[in-house]
Amino acid sequence: MTDFQRYAIYFAPSPQSALAQFGDVWLGYDCVSGAEVARLKVDGLDQDEIITATTSPVRYGFHGTLKPPFALKNGRGRSDLEAAIKDCCAELSPVSCGPLTLKAIGRFLALVPTNPVAPLGDLAVSLVTGLDTFREPEDKAAMDKRRAVGLTDRQEANLTQWGYPYVMEEFRFHLTLTNKLNADQVARFEGALKPVVAPLCQRPFSITDICLFGDPGNGRPFRFLNRFALAE
Repeated sequence: MTDFQRYAIYFAPSPQSALAQFGDVWLGYDCVSGAEVARLKVDGLDQDEIITATTSPVRYGFHGTLKPPFALKNGRGRSDLEAAIKDCCAELSPVSCGPLTLKAIGRFLALVPTNPVAPLGDLAVSLVTGLDTFREPEDKAAMDKRRAVGLTDRQEANLTQWGYPYVMEEFRFHLTLTNKLNADQVARFEGALKPVVAPLCQRPFSITDICLFGDPGNGRPFRFLNRFALAE
């Protein structure tokens, strides 16, 4: 497939890494090959319950967002975007944070890096701003849908300027693991997942490359398209 409705800049772990292998079996989906994979069995959680609780992260693939999904402006193509990403990466250095930790963000669970996280925020800002000329502005209906959840003044300003509320100082990097859970599910899922992810939370978290993902539309899962190394 060469045509995608939207593109996004993500961190996605190397396929050979323990983090990527966990993401694939937790979500039951390999975003590189596009294939379904056997789900991880987790003590205390029913398989059907896991499937129901992970529909949104399956759609987007196991990732951390750096530049949120956007449609390309007319006249801009994927090859142009990839060339611009490569140029950006030549000016951006790898970043390292503290180890990942399992955290409830509102009612969904995610893996988040611990301090220092400022360099990771700076990386995201560079990509949001540096590639914004490729982004087709959101139409009013799409923006109003985002406003429906209730935005702060700063988030509204981000939405207007950058097409997404949770960028710049509102950015919080995370690797999403679940949909929004019921109140009684949050603690149970967190307790069941903690021993599973513990081996992934022992070393500093680093980003040495970034990835381009494509949205094929019609609710189908995003696909990994390319990986770009950050400057040494």
